[in-house]
Amino acid sequence: MPFTRRSLLAALGLLAAAPFVMTNTSVAQDKPSVVTIDYATYNPVSLLLRERGYLEEALGAEGIDVRWVQTLGSNKALEFLNAEAIDFGSTAGAAALVGRLNGNPIKTIYLYSRPEWTALVTRPDTGITSVADLAGRRVAVTRGTDPHIFLVRALASAGLTERDVRLVLLQHPDGRLALERGDVDAWAGLDPMMAAAELESGAELFYRDPAANTFGTLNVRESFAEAHPEIVRTVLAAYERAREEALADPQALAAVLGDFTRLPPEIVARQLTRTDLTNPVLGEAERETIRAAGVALVDAGVLPAGSDIDGTLAALVDSRFTVAAR
Repeated sequence: MPFTRRSLLAALGLLAAAPFVMTNTSVAQDKPSVVTIDYATYNPVSLLLRERGYLEEALGAEGIDVRWVQTLGSNKALEFLNAEAIDFGSTAGAAALVGRLNGNPIKTIYLYSRPEWTALVTRPDTGITSVADLAGRRVAVTRGTDPHIFLVRALASAGLTERDVRLVLLQHPDGRLALERGDVDAWAGLDPMMAAAELESGAELFYRDPAANTFGTLNVRESFAEAHPEIVRTVLAAYERAREEALADPQALAAVLGDFTRLPPEIVARQLTRTDLTNPVLGEAERETIRAAGVALVDAGVLPAGSDIDGTLAALVDSRFTVAAR
C-alpha cells in the first residue's frame, strides 16, 4: 500500500503518544496485581485471616488479588521469601534473625503471637528426663526453626552441643511421627503437633523454657516493603483485625484452627493456652530475646564466630510499620 501523507501523520501521532502510553504502563506496574502471603498452623491468626477474607476485602478495593501459600515451618517460610515465592512469611523471631544474617533480604514487621510453641519431647519409655540424657541419643529437629534454636540452647545449658547428639533432620510433622514410631528418642517439638503428641500418644515435654521461645514474627521481603509500604500497612491492618477478633472471640479462633487441622478440640485448646495474642509490638524486650538467641547460636558454634548479631537485628526489624497494641 502507498505510504500516504495521512498515514505518515498517523504514525507520527502514535510516536508522540508513545511516551505517555509507556509512562502509564510503568505507573500501573508499580502496584502488584497479586500479593502472596503464607498461612501456617503455628500461626493461628493467619488461619483466621485467611478464613475471614479480611485481606481480600482490603486489597480488593485496590484491584489487588491475594494468593495464600502454606508453610510448614520457619525454614520453609524463609526459603519462600528468599525465592520471592511469597511476599509475607511467618517465622520465629530468631529464625528470621538467622535468615537475615545468612543474606535473606527480609524485614520483620509484626508479632502475630507470643507462644510457648516449642519444647523438647520424648516417649515415656526412653528414660530421658533431662537435657543431659540426650547425649548420644537420636533427636529429630527441623533446622532453621525456633525448635532447632531452642534445642541448641537447651544442649548448651547442659554443657552439650549438636555434636554430642545424633540429629535426625525432619520437618515438624515427620519429627512427631519418628518419635512415636521409635525412630528417634527425642524431638524438638512444635505446636500443634506437639500438643497432639502429648494428648494422643502420651509424649512427655521433658524440657520447657517459655522465655527461650522467640515469638511469632511476620516478615516481608525488603524490596517489597520499599516499593509498597502502603500495602504493607494494609496487610498489617488486616492482621490486626483478625487478631482482635481472635481475642474477642477465642472460640472462633479455635473453630478455624480445629477445622483446618482436623484436630480434636482438646488438642487445639492445648495449643491456644500456650499462645498469647495480646501484644503485636516488637519492642526492646522482644528484640533482646531475639538477640540473646543469636548470641547463644554463636557461642554454640552454630553461627560463625564474629557474626554481627546486633547489626543484623537492627537491619532486620523495621519499626516504620509498628502497630500499637489495642
